Amino acid sequence: MKIDPAHLKRYKEVATLLYKYSRTNLFSGAGLDTPEAGLDTPEVEGEADNMASNLARDLEKLGPTFIKIGQLLSTRSDLLPPMYLEALSRLQDKVDPVPYEQIEEAVQNELGVRISKAFESFEKTPLGAASLGQVHRATLRGGREVAVKVQRPGIRQQIVEDLESLAEISRFVDDHTEFGRKYETAVLVEQFRSTLIRELDYQKESLHLGEIRENLKEYTRLRVPEVIEDYSTSRVLTMEYLAGTKITALSGAVLADLDGDVLAEELFQAYLKQILVDGFFHADPHPGNLLLTPDRDIAILDLGMIGRLNQRMRDQMVHLLAGIADGDGVQTAEAALKIGEERDGTIDRSLFINSIEEIVGSVKMRSLENLQIGAVVLLVMQACAKSGIRIPAEISLLGKTLMNLDRVGITLAPRFDPNESIRRHISVFASKRMKESLTSANILGVLTETKEFIEQLPSRLNRIIGLVADNKLSVK
Repeated sequence: MKIDPAHLKRYKEVATLLYKYSRTNLFSGAGLDTPEAGLDTPEVEGEADNMASNLARDLEKLGPTFIKIGQLLSTRSDLLPPMYLEALSRLQDKVDPVPYEQIEEAVQNELGVRISKAFESFEKTPLGAASLGQVHRATLRGGREVAVKVQRPGIRQQIVEDLESLAEISRFVDDHTEFGRKYETAVLVEQFRSTLIRELDYQKESLHLGEIRENLKEYTRLRVPEVIEDYSTSRVLTMEYLAGTKITALSGAVLADLDGDVLAEELFQAYLKQILVDGFFHADPHPGNLLLTPDRDIAILDLGMIGRLNQRMRDQMVHLLAGIADGDGVQTAEAALKIGEERDGTIDRSLFINSIEEIVGSVKMRSLENLQIGAVVLLVMQACAKSGIRIPAEISLLGKTLMNLDRVGITLAPRFDPNESIRRHISVFASKRMKESLTSANILGVLTETKEFIEQLPSRLNRIIGLVADNKLSVK
């Protein structure tokens, strides 16, 4: 292991964290149900739920890089058990704001002009402060209200140094432990590095905003802020200010008077389009990132975290979701195998298919209110990991995205039935997918796959309708 003296303190902190949780069930989601033998760490004894909460607190103490890593881990059901996923999803990315003087200097350095010249007004108190940056309300010359997202000074260098330390430790783990050899922690750290560096580049977030804004323009009840490019750089992002109330903060009176079914339908369809048609989706639609505007529309904020699915992933996700809806464990398992990659080529396919059939079979036993499609997708991903199938991180991220949509949909319209929505619109999505897939080079393959899917579609829809009629299936 290459030791960088500048990182010694971080090495010790991370090693202590790994040692502390080595006797818990932290990695049981990845198939490691037995802790390392021979370690005696009484400070970690206790209930699993308490240990999961302790891990979240320990990551918060380590600072911004580890808070973000914890949030990313909360999307990896293929690695961690449910209690850890839940605890990490609640990680608080809230910090004391940077003093205004530092923000003013950062904005002026990035834009090359004094704040007083660029803006008619610029509020000194931020609307919100997080580990990577904070957002200030401002007004441009000419009167347009904007939100200005400013990166915290020095945060980029801190994250780069932390990631270098983690990379060194992960290489050591891969070289000297069974877990590292099997699950390639260096690859995992590289995925974290790529995601965090992307989040630090506000020009990339600007492109995300523009692309998703264009992709969702047909959904008139959804609002994505417009970027003000002349006032944006890699460290400053200026965008249209959208006023509103967080979905989680809506009063009972407002919800009772809201056309929640219409909004839930529009939101659900927009995300299905992003996932199955565009292959480019907002991956963090938790209730805090969705606002109800004064016009009773939904504003979608914070597009730093996005997911991408290639055409093969999109095709197989359709088969996987259809298999779940049909209660067809074999089809679901085959789709998962096509999405993933066998780690060592020794997977017991029969055992894997049986495990998926058990998961999918449980769908038939659940009531309309108790089944969440995101939760089922994540259970399938966990079964893949335990069977030695490497699933792309994007698919786990997709499952977490669907779970967040579950929460939003329940808040907006507790009786909203996404199954009915799918039945109404599946032909539209199939048409869009075919149109965007067809080229002179791949037309034969696409038509063959589409023919196969359409031939099976009537039985699938009949199965879905039957399950819903029997109150046994829901996609929330």
